[in-house]
Amino acid sequence: MNNLSKNSIATKALLLIAFWLNCTFAMAAQVAGTVTQLSGPLLAKKASGAVKILSLKSEVESGDTLVTEKNTYAQVKFIDNSEITLKPASQLTIDNFAFDNAKPDGDSASFNLLKGGMRSVSGLLGKRNKEKFALKTPAATIGIRGTTFIVDYVPGGGDTALASLQAYLNASTAGLGDAAPIAPLQLAQAGLPGSGGGLAPGLYVHVIDGMINLSNRGGVQQFAAGQFGFTGSVVQPPVIVPNNPGIQFNPPPAFQSSQGPNASTTPTKSNTAVDCEVR
Repeated sequence: MNNLSKNSIATKALLLIAFWLNCTFAMAAQVAGTVTQLSGPLLAKKASGAVKILSLKSEVESGDTLVTEKNTYAQVKFIDNSEITLKPASQLTIDNFAFDNAKPDGDSASFNLLKGGMRSVSGLLGKRNKEKFALKTPAATIGIRGTTFIVDYVPGGGDTALASLQAYLNASTAGLGDAAPIAPLQLAQAGLPGSGGGLAPGLYVHVIDGMINLSNRGGVQQFAAGQFGFTGSVVQPPVIVPNNPGIQFNPPPAFQSSQGPNASTTPTKSNTAVDCEVR
């Protein structure tokens, strides 16, 4: 056998090994959930660096960063029957999601909202191990008490967010004369600007059912059903605001069918399809 044939065989063998290893890694990845509703393009940036276009019934895995385009709403049902619906122009990383109906000690649900907004509906994991759920954002970490909530993060400097809020509140309290000064926390609780130009930078929350807490270096604040909250940066204390500051969440009607506190909590089983990527 000449050297050319030997090299050809060796090259084919290496390609087969690489393909097999890629498939093995794909099979070993932890499936977290499935795309159940979609109104436009949705991408998944894999932990390996690969980028995959997702469609209805596509699986998402721990380590994926989900990216919605500017007109895309996307709903993912996780294996514990919890649901997350992403707003357009959002980025959410599934840091780790693990659930086994028979092994509650192994529960883990850790997410990182890099920008944009989402609605979260708790499943079995959030009901039996609520302390195992964490949604991180650049401004605060959100913990749950078995709940449905909406969160919106608008990127921007913390100083800009605080200055915008303070300017609005100062204007709102103009004309008070020599009245006793109002503390910053009281000012923040008095209201937030909700202008047609969009939300000022910061983290906004709206609790629909149950309870959540926001924690950062500025402090910790709990929010109950019907309440709205805000924090401008990781060092600004989260505060309750009396009205909707301008949070908008309007997915297509089909997205609403399975949402809400009375949704089924029977865990869904993932299908066995495996995506192999050859680089």
